[in-house]
Amino acid sequence: MAAPIQPISLASLSIAFIPVFAGLYFLFKWSLDVKQASYALLRMLAQLLLIGYVLTYIFHSDKAWLITGILIMMIIVSSWIALGIIKERRSIFIKQAIIAIGVSGSLILVLMTQGVLKVSPWYQPEIIIPLAGMVFANAMNSVSLCAERLFSELKNGQSYLQARNQALNAASIPVVNSLFAVGLVSLPGMMTGQILSGVSPLIAARYQIMVMCMIFASAILSALLFLVLVRKNIEQVSTS
Repeated sequence: MAAPIQPISLASLSIAFIPVFAGLYFLFKWSLDVKQASYALLRMLAQLLLIGYVLTYIFHSDKAWLITGILIMMIIVSSWIALGIIKERRSIFIKQAIIAIGVSGSLILVLMTQGVLKVSPWYQPEIIIPLAGMVFANAMNSVSLCAERLFSELKNGQSYLQARNQALNAASIPVVNSLFAVGLVSLPGMMTGQILSGVSPLIAARYQIMVMCMIFASAILSALLFLVLVRKNIEQVSTS
């Protein structure tokens, strides 16, 4: 029988930063962007500590409107971040990114929580919030890769159809690679967490299969929808 997961003390947690400081040292030594990396680490630390307190409150909430509001916020924030790669065109395409991530992610989330997991009530925060985070974050990365490649190809003189195909291919590479690697190179987060919690590896594998389906579908469908939606504005982009 697996031992229960032990809480991590702050003193023990500080050990995890030893290799982090080593990495920062070599960035500094080689005159690379240590400030950006340090800022990212500080933001990570602050955001995760803050979200720990926030989730404690949310998980004790029984309000559908609160969970709905959080999901909407996640969609908007992920869309804004996704277009950070094309900041000069962000205002033009933020609507398309919100629709692409929101529609594809929401449909996948409903299918998984209601069709596969049969969550009742639907707004159980301890289930909805983590799964929504996986779906929307993956869709965000896919739209970001897709947008970067699309406009790069257009700038290089490719037609929309050629640029579209290249963009979708670029967005699909990370998720396809993750499908090849899962179970052989890596044990993903959800499966690892469940195994550490004492869940049977066979049951954990089923949950991970569901997650991998979510990841693949959210990556492809969000990128596909984004590419379809931006076509109307493509002349404006190519001449800007």
